[in-house]
Amino acid sequence: MKVLKHLFDNNRSWAEKIIETDPDFFSTLSKQQKPDYLWIGCSDSRVPANQVIDLLPGEIFVHRNIANLVIHTDLSCLSVIQFAVDVLKVKHIIVCGHYGCGGIKAAMDNNQHGLIDNWLRHVKDVYRIHEDKFDLYLSDNEKHQLLCELNVVEQVNNICHTTIVQNAWDAGQELTVHGWVYNLEIGLLKDLNACISSKEEERNKFHTKEIIDSFK
Repeated sequence: MKVLKHLFDNNRSWAEKIIETDPDFFSTLSKQQKPDYLWIGCSDSRVPANQVIDLLPGEIFVHRNIANLVIHTDLSCLSVIQFAVDVLKVKHIIVCGHYGCGGIKAAMDNNQHGLIDNWLRHVKDVYRIHEDKFDLYLSDNEKHQLLCELNVVEQVNNICHTTIVQNAWDAGQELTVHGWVYNLEIGLLKDLNACISSKEEERNKFHTKEIIDSFK
């Protein structure tokens, strides 16, 4: 039986290093979970939430799927959001996409990829809504980056329109939704200025013009 012994060795080494630094770390961590942040990101193995923003276990609640989508029929994602908002009382929800996303690339081509095409239909819809912005003056790489960013903004919009977030704002709960994108080539995050803290901000401030203009 192959038990992936090297991964268990890695785990033991990691745990020992943590304990050397803080002997009570795991005993304290096991007794509570009080993160301020919910991270909704891509499943891509190159974008690990904790490492990207340098937070320890217990400091960020995480949900990941292909192309960091928030779909109103996805009970898994919605359940994570509800638990994070209603139970953990997170103060920030971060949607983080990344350049070089395979899901975004697959949504942009005309090939069939199997079952995932049904999931990526939502990304194709983002492209369709903004199709006139993907003009001939943009390179293929620029088009990909633009869709990565617009897709994040669309997911921020979807989160803001969930009953979970709407009810939290109605109750006066401190909660802000953010849209970011991660650059794999340099390891840095980009704030897309899609930062919404209330129904009023959602109505008055939310737009994609700055993102689109940045590619002109």
